[in-house]
Amino acid sequence: MRRILACLTALAVIAPVTGHAQSNDPPHAWLFGTWTGGLFPVPSTMTPQACFGQPVVVFTRDVVLRATLTEATYTQRVIETARTDPGTTDFRFAPAGVTPSGLLGLAGPAAQVGFSCENGDVLHVRRRSDNEISFPGCQEFSYPLVRCGSR
Repeated sequence: MRRILACLTALAVIAPVTGHAQSNDPPHAWLFGTWTGGLFPVPSTMTPQACFGQPVVVFTRDVVLRATLTEATYTQRVIETARTDPGTTDFRFAPAGVTPSGLLGLAGPAAQVGFSCENGDVLHVRRRSDNEISFPGCQEFSYPLVRCGSR
């Protein structure tokens, strides 16, 4: 998982997202890349290197990866559908099912499978600016997220 994240980070540095999706890109292409915050306020002094070193959320074409406070690996959610309206993007994820994870192969808490929102298989993303988003209604993400490399 860390190798995948390193490759994604390298791609984000080589080809930064401009905020404008091309016609063949999925509707959520403006989100591609790594984001930090959400679980905590982002310090104004955070460097891009620190952000890329431990992002909280990573958006790709097919999956969304999420860090948790209690696991060393990222939780992966497969995107079933994504719909973008002005200012918002709504994701519906493939059902997570119960997969062994965590200590002794036991299933982790339900909040780790989703984003601690009203429905674990849905994520609403509110666009605050090209480099800042929030997850309204998600208890664990009470702070805005900031795109890594934007400072």
